[in-house]
Amino acid sequence: MIDTEDAPAGRNSEIAVSLMAADGRFFCKGVKADDPQSFMHRNEATVNPFLPEGLAPRLLWQIEEEGWLLLGFEHVSGQHADFSPGSPHLPMLADAVRTISTTNAPPTSSAKREMGKQWATALDRELSMELPEDAHAWSRENAATIREWACRAPAYMDGTALIHSDLNPFNFLISDRARVVDWAWWRSGAPWVDGAQVAVRLIAAGHSPSDAEAWAGQLDGFRAADPDGITAYTASLVRLWERKFAGTDATEGARCWLEHRLDNH
Repeated sequence: MIDTEDAPAGRNSEIAVSLMAADGRFFCKGVKADDPQSFMHRNEATVNPFLPEGLAPRLLWQIEEEGWLLLGFEHVSGQHADFSPGSPHLPMLADAVRTISTTNAPPTSSAKREMGKQWATALDRELSMELPEDAHAWSRENAATIREWACRAPAYMDGTALIHSDLNPFNFLISDRARVVDWAWWRSGAPWVDGAQVAVRLIAAGHSPSDAEAWAGQLDGFRAADPDGITAYTASLVRLWERKFAGTDATEGARCWLEHRLDNH
């Protein structure tokens, strides 16, 4: 080892560091092996061998010793994605999401990796409660309609496509192309899900709902999706995020898109 350089540890890692060695540069992140969040690192290690070449940094080692779980990846340089209108990153984002949505998810016997079942579990829990008192006024005024649509979402989410499920700007590294990192929440399901999720983030970054839909319309999976499924998914995001991420740009983006879709239904 020649040198090390600390990197932001992120939400799910206790260690995040770039390693400079005689044979190259690598990125290593890790957690205590008994940490409740260690399953996320194990999820990443499981999916990485199945990712298409060039889509994500390749996992080079997985070590579990002396109470630590460490993952070592090829080092990839790049900036986080700019989702704003007119960004030169938008075509590269579309290429990356297209690659994900046309890749089959790894085989697994775990229902936790099936998007429809996982979403149904989350919604069942959420819909057993009333909307929080600090929910946006529009969400409260339209609570019955949101609930009606949201409960339908899981039925549209089944499939065998790979889903990243957390495609925010910080999980892209942009250089000559877009690479996708932090695969802890990967799922299997319908090929439109990641495109819809990015559309929400685009609206949060300043795009109109129509422009975000036009961007997502480049993706075969999104274009072929049942429009009611997209509306139901958007309603479910509003319902879930009004509790988990109240007041954030992402929640506002989901709410704005749902208003647009209901107005044009």
